[in-house]
Amino acid sequence: MQKTPSFYGLIVWSCLLGGCSQAQQAQRAETDTLYRYREAMPDGIGKWYQGREIAHVMGHQGAGWLERSEREEEERTDLLMDALDLAPDAVVADIGAGTGYFTFRLARRVPQGRVLAVDIQPEMIAYLNEKKEEQRAANVTPILGTITQPRLPTDRVDLVLLVDAYHEFSHPYEMMAALAQSLAPNGKIALVEYRAEDPSVPIKPLHKMSEAQAQKEMAQVGLQLLENKDLLPQQHLMLFGLP
Repeated sequence: MQKTPSFYGLIVWSCLLGGCSQAQQAQRAETDTLYRYREAMPDGIGKWYQGREIAHVMGHQGAGWLERSEREEEERTDLLMDALDLAPDAVVADIGAGTGYFTFRLARRVPQGRVLAVDIQPEMIAYLNEKKEEQRAANVTPILGTITQPRLPTDRVDLVLLVDAYHEFSHPYEMMAALAQSLAPNGKIALVEYRAEDPSVPIKPLHKMSEAQAQKEMAQVGLQLLENKDLLPQQHLMLFGLP
């Protein structure tokens, strides 16, 4: 598999690693043309990417909703875990890990592997570290990322899991360019989002995404749709990879 991120992706990656010259900084500034700003809709931040307004982030105050007892039945998270088909020694990144709902389920699936649990909120990282100790999950590594950089190793991650998180990224282009660079050969990105095509899904519009919109946005960093597994009650499970 050959990695072929766009020109802007290479500039963003170089700058995020700290090797950004003055000329590169000017070139990086051009990525701002990817975004549009206008009056915010309800639940939006007033920033648009590829025709989609970015949604507000759910803060650590919503931790209880992430861990609600009915979540597995509502979302069939058990089916999602099975569908990821992880090897026992896989390296998995849980992006927007939050309380670790998926992190520690993943950890049990990769006993010889690693789970890199990334979140941008220090409160969530503290929670993940506490839970790691409680569950004695030595193969879990919490990572405090930023709004543009998940701080993952390059060419090492077999699967990146994004569950109901991508639509809240304030810098989706920069984040996906970095995530694409983290993929190991034949690595995949699993994008789980509530189906915007289905009006019966009881989620606010800005917190849903269509397959067509996801493909459009992932293509900006050279990712292509490999498969959309139609098995979850309300969400897409879209697998993306590099050509």
